[in-house]
Amino acid sequence: MRRRVLRHDDPAIYHPDPRDEEATSLHYGGFLGPRLVVSASFFPSAPPMNASLVTFQLRYMATDFDVQGRGYGARVLAFAEEDLCALGVEQLWANGRDTALGFYESVGWLCVEGSQHLSPETLLPHTVIFKRLIGQ
Repeated sequence: MRRRVLRHDDPAIYHPDPRDEEATSLHYGGFLGPRLVVSASFFPSAPPMNASLVTFQLRYMATDFDVQGRGYGARVLAFAEEDLCALGVEQLWANGRDTALGFYESVGWLCVEGSQHLSPETLLPHTVIFKRLIGQ
């Protein structure tokens, strides 16, 4: 899913994240029958904001092209947020692709003003986003 959706199915520019196999990493997926249609990974991470909070970084959130906009990504993200909150995580953050900011804002994430940048991995515009989980 990561390579196909986020890296234009180009194996030359896809590299697994070295944190994938760590015990503290969490991976979530949404399925239609046997088919994976949404994936998202969360890693413990020092955040660029609210540094005193227990924080995980969302990376590699991908929804298959033919099911985008149908709510599957929102459901997987809601499940992951509830699960992470139950584990004591207080905040999530990500470098959100600017083309996906509307999605993240619709599920309660906030943009960090002035944080727009080009991703060194994809050279696409991104913005730092975050969501507090305390009190959910």
